[in-house]
Amino acid sequence: MLPRCEIKIHPDKIDSRLGSVKVQIRTGLSQLFSDIKKHYLASWIKDNIQKEECCFYVQGDREGVCMCGYLKIHHVDDSIKPESNQAVTWDRHNHVRQVPTDAFGDISFGGLGQKTGKYVRVSSDTKPEVLYQLLTEHWKLPPPNLIISVTGGAKNFYMKPQLKAQFRRGLIKVAQTTGAWIITGGTHTGVMKHTGQAVRDYILSNNSTEGQIVTIGIATWGVIHNRKPLVHPQGRFPAYYSQDVQTQGHMSCLDNNHSHFLLVDDGTNGRYGVEIELRSRLERLISQQPLGNKESGVRIPVVCVVLEGGPGTLNTIYMAMLNGTPCVVLEGSGRLADVIAHVAGFPVAKVTLSLIHQLLKRFFCQEYASFTELMVIEWTKKIQDMIQMSQLLTVFRISEDDHGDVDVAILQALLKANRSSGSEGRESWERQLELAVAWNRVDIAKSDIFTEESQWKSSDLHEAMFSALLGNKHQFVRLFLENGVCLRQFLQEDTTLCHLYTHLPTSCFFLRLLVKRIQTERTAAPLNISLRLVSDEIRHLLGSFTQPLYPLPGLAISYLKEDVSVNLQSKVPLKQQFSSVPGLGPDRGGASHRDPVRDLFLWAILQNKKELAEIAWEQCLDCMSAALAASKILKKLAEEDEEEDDEAKEMRELANYYERHAIGVFSECHSCDEDRARRMLIRSSPSWGHTTCLRLALEANDKSFIAHSGVQTLLTQIWCGELAVDNPLWRVLLCMVFFPLTYIGFLRYRHDDCLQKELERSEEQITVESVTGCRARIRRKSPVRDPLTRTPPGLKPLNCSMRLVSLFTSPQVKFYWNIVFYFGFLLLFSVVLMIDFQTTPSWRECLLYVWIFSLVCEEIRQLFHDPDGFPFNKKAKMYIKDMWNILDVLSILLFIIGLVFSKTLGPKIIIVKRMILDMFFFLFLLSIWVLAFGVAKQGILINNEDRLNWIVRGAVYEPYLIIFGNMPSDIDTTQFDISACTVNGTDPLKPKCPVLNEDQRPAFPEWLTIILLCVYLLFANILLLNLLIAIFNYTFQEVQDNTDNIWKFQRYELIKEYYSRPALPPPFILLSHIYIFIRRLVLRKPLQGHQTFKEELSKEEEEELLSWESFMKDNYLQSTRQQHSQDMDQRLSETADKVDIMTEMLQRENNLNGTVAMGKRITRLEDQVSQSAEALQWIMDALKSQGFNAIIDAPQLASPGKHCKDESADPKTKEVEKKSYHVNARRLVYPGSNITRFPVPEEKVPWEVEFSLYSPPVLNEDGQVQSDRNPQGRTGMRGRGSLCCLGPNHILELVLTRWRDTEGSVLEFLSVWNREESLWELPGGLVQSDEPLSDRLQSIFGQRIYNRIKAKVVEGSKVYEGYVDDIRNTDSAWLETTVLNIHLDRTDHQLADINRMTVSSLGCDEVVQWLEVNTSTRMSSYQKDSLRRVAELHLWNM
Repeated sequence: MLPRCEIKIHPDKIDSRLGSVKVQIRTGLSQLFSDIKKHYLASWIKDNIQKEECCFYVQGDREGVCMCGYLKIHHVDDSIKPESNQAVTWDRHNHVRQVPTDAFGDISFGGLGQKTGKYVRVSSDTKPEVLYQLLTEHWKLPPPNLIISVTGGAKNFYMKPQLKAQFRRGLIKVAQTTGAWIITGGTHTGVMKHTGQAVRDYILSNNSTEGQIVTIGIATWGVIHNRKPLVHPQGRFPAYYSQDVQTQGHMSCLDNNHSHFLLVDDGTNGRYGVEIELRSRLERLISQQPLGNKESGVRIPVVCVVLEGGPGTLNTIYMAMLNGTPCVVLEGSGRLADVIAHVAGFPVAKVTLSLIHQLLKRFFCQEYASFTELMVIEWTKKIQDMIQMSQLLTVFRISEDDHGDVDVAILQALLKANRSSGSEGRESWERQLELAVAWNRVDIAKSDIFTEESQWKSSDLHEAMFSALLGNKHQFVRLFLENGVCLRQFLQEDTTLCHLYTHLPTSCFFLRLLVKRIQTERTAAPLNISLRLVSDEIRHLLGSFTQPLYPLPGLAISYLKEDVSVNLQSKVPLKQQFSSVPGLGPDRGGASHRDPVRDLFLWAILQNKKELAEIAWEQCLDCMSAALAASKILKKLAEEDEEEDDEAKEMRELANYYERHAIGVFSECHSCDEDRARRMLIRSSPSWGHTTCLRLALEANDKSFIAHSGVQTLLTQIWCGELAVDNPLWRVLLCMVFFPLTYIGFLRYRHDDCLQKELERSEEQITVESVTGCRARIRRKSPVRDPLTRTPPGLKPLNCSMRLVSLFTSPQVKFYWNIVFYFGFLLLFSVVLMIDFQTTPSWRECLLYVWIFSLVCEEIRQLFHDPDGFPFNKKAKMYIKDMWNILDVLSILLFIIGLVFSKTLGPKIIIVKRMILDMFFFLFLLSIWVLAFGVAKQGILINNEDRLNWIVRGAVYEPYLIIFGNMPSDIDTTQFDISACTVNGTDPLKPKCPVLNEDQRPAFPEWLTIILLCVYLLFANILLLNLLIAIFNYTFQEVQDNTDNIWKFQRYELIKEYYSRPALPPPFILLSHIYIFIRRLVLRKPLQGHQTFKEELSKEEEEELLSWESFMKDNYLQSTRQQHSQDMDQRLSETADKVDIMTEMLQRENNLNGTVAMGKRITRLEDQVSQSAEALQWIMDALKSQGFNAIIDAPQLASPGKHCKDESADPKTKEVEKKSYHVNARRLVYPGSNITRFPVPEEKVPWEVEFSLYSPPVLNEDGQVQSDRNPQGRTGMRGRGSLCCLGPNHILELVLTRWRDTEGSVLEFLSVWNREESLWELPGGLVQSDEPLSDRLQSIFGQRIYNRIKAKVVEGSKVYEGYVDDIRNTDSAWLETTVLNIHLDRTDHQLADINRMTVSSLGCDEVVQWLEVNTSTRMSSYQKDSLRRVAELHLWNM
């Protein structure tokens, strides 16, 4: 036997403990997953990332400090060698080793700003691929669309408030709109601090960390202050970093506003600039990644933004520009930035050493004294090279309106660099456009891309259009449509639309519906999103009354499996079988009505993208059907999307928005032409499943649209049938009894109105002809063909029989007859039930049975009635879904009569229906109080009642009656009667008595039951009943406010029913049923279809009506925009924008009056004085040449502002200063080596100019005497370099040309692709003195072609012979070329061999192709000059 447990736990405590256990388990699991992720990250970092540490201690200048900068105690034991080995010179490459890093994790800052981030300590030799993998895969950063590398002054410097504000605003705006990464030095000083403060201001203003700006700081580990808390072998999560600026000394603190840190370590301590090389390699790697994760040829762009700066900044931006990175320099930020901004735009010849001396002295002030002459020479050379790369240099001047803000200047600099990147014209424009789309900057696209110079075809914009659609960039979509994108061409292929649906965002509810449909498909083949699946789901959302929107081959059969039976073995062609199916005939296929605008509109609506959908809807021809279909689809999606309340709410709002659009367009149409407007309601729309606007509005429950006066007018016409609408009711009722009155014109018919209008037109035409004397051509409007009209209206009057038939087939008359006979049915039913209900049925009872049988037959007919061509199962579902049909089956036809007959009674019944639903909710609350009071009362009064019926009576029934005033007698002892109960519960007809005392009186405490009763009555009678009254009042008011709309909406179902109902009322309707039975089942003849509310138009009528509707839509949109512009809120917003613009203009005007404007005026004045001095010098020289000699010598005219000696003032310099010198031969970095050339400024290139400091390095001197000098001047390098010999190195280049066709329309030349330089070049190479051709040509062409070309060399025309500006040239060795043109006729045998060679070379290392002779070909400049000469030789215009 188990021991007895003494611990007692209340059930509520068990639930609370279970809940706390669940919370603990959930918290523990999340913590476990977090720990697993951290452990995986730590393991990956230690396996792939290293740090560097000194492994050889060498005593430095200070005691106990190594040459690496670290203290002796910070070295490992094996790095400290005996004193005898200390004579070795410390070298970083030999005395530093790599070990796994010990500093990584999360870094946490205190104070304001971006308080948390990620960091890692990396070696300076770390591969950039590893760092990029860390950033994107492990730190989960999305790949950037742009890299903004901010560089400049590393020390704190002053910036003008306006420039600082514009820099911060522009930097954040470009980063936010483009999804860019900002890369800086990461420390809390200088330009990095300004960048961090810009990010901080953005975070504080947004008050959210969502969508934070990615700011990556790449700093030197050895200069970080307080870095000890960052070190831990397993990582710190987080590491708490203290930003102590006061005690940092010569070290630097990390900036707390950066989000990620890469701390570069080279094993040294206290040395700045270690990170520069790794940062450059990382930026270069990122710039090689595809933009947007797709191989489109467009790579991630990189831009360098320069503020202030010194010598290190100059080296950084110089190397960046050599790598093709555009740079934006902010004028006014100080030092180097102002020097570059001052000379930008100058010709290279004007950027002299003296000018650089002046600018350095002006902007660097005290630092200028520490600059050596050699340093100034190097600065001058680099600045000259940067100016020559003007396409990569952009200066942002705050005093000019060219760029606006910094963000515009940055993006325009990137586009300018892309335009001059060497790519061909169309390719360049397309790359710029893709960049603008990726940045989502439509303003840049409008101003810089879609200009008069760029001529776009629709096909050129398709890829950008696809990207804009997927990125939900509606402004670009509108821009592309305005600039020539044809949606029919864009969506011509089905694969494009399939790709759009395939790339739906994962959060899209429609995508989840497609996935569910795919999962329900039971097939062995893998299923992808196809138009078949999309069509199925759209049909489900629109309704089964529509036809498939995308009936593809095989799709029609899949729908026919559901709708009809198709015999695949039949000899009847499938096309004929399909034509027998309603809506799938040869003229009903959706393929013939493929509407690309509709497809795009649907794609946007299904994603609930309002802006994209609005753009597509504005392009729709069938705009009213599109708006109503969107309303139906969105309401259905909101109904099925039960999980996301916010998204469902947005869908309902968008559905109401498009309902208003439909009402607006229809109102515009109805006010212009009522007949056409009503025709649009019943027109079959091929683009929307061959349904009508009226049916879409009804299915979408668009009550406001149905309540429109134009729609109600159409319904009234259908309700009256062939009778005129303006017939008084008493006339109609009188003619129903005395029908001969119709023969004398007592009732008016619409046919008579048509005859009257036709007569008026004829009289008008006769009058015009009599006045003008010529036959007039009056354009007749085609009358609306009423859906009730069974035959087209003719010109003859109606005869008596037709008038009689038109009267009794009118739905209005059918309804009145049914009312009369239904009251007769009720009278007969009452008489039989109360008076004549005999054992043997009397004739009245038999008549009643026949009458009821006729009603049943009519319900069966309605079940099989098929106005839309649906099969029986769908018709049955539609019939059952109709609540009125269910009520008909239950014989409550009076409800329908009351619903429609009275405009007031119908909504009241809707109110009762909704109140019943509200009452169920109230009963749920009430039942809680009833049971609570009943159980408490029963438990207190009655002891152990075991009779179930009396338990229910005491616990439920009696408390329920108390609400209505039936007070129990057993609660109060004063009213207790022992005779009304049984003591032991033995009497089944009496309740059990309460517990009695000795006096046979109730023993329970009276006060307790009275208090319970009072509380119960307080809550039940006062609180809950008043709550029910408030709910009923809200429901009544809500429905009462929409009384008119509800009544008008409900009219449709009644009109539709009585229009298709046989003319005879019950019980005579049995005759119509017998006729239908005989015709359909006996004679096998189809019944005449009732196209109740649908009209098929011819192609011409369709086009005319849609064009008119499109015109009305434009009018509606224009009036809507006017109303929006006149809205008070909009006017206030526009006024605020104008005030902001004026404020900014005033600030710029004030700035123009400041120092910047004054400096520019002084500069212009200096230029004018300089020009005047040159003009005076020219006058003196001219006078001297004419023999006019002065008594005294003329004063020397010096250039104004030059306070130091200018070596270029030498006369020899003046003779050569206008010459153009070699540029490539003076590049500082010599190819294939680590040797840097001696900097040679432009003015020091000629040998004739004295250059005393010139001391170039020597490369490959080989002990030979260097007697030759480069004919173009100094290069900064001696020796032969990488050339073959000293002196001239001769090369021969061939220009093999041909005409593309016999007519000579295009001149082409043979070119070879250079993979290293990524450009085309002429075939050729170095030649020996005894060989006419280069050996390289033999390897390119092969021996056979080589021999044939060798034989034709003597026939070639020499195009150019002379010096080549090559990067390999030195002072002692240079290249000289001879360019020969050999033209090949189409009859030459070697031309056929060359053509075969070009085809076979496509897969080889050296690709050889024929290219058109034009200026857009990517070639070196001197070869382009040679091509230009060849074109002139052949009279060809490049």
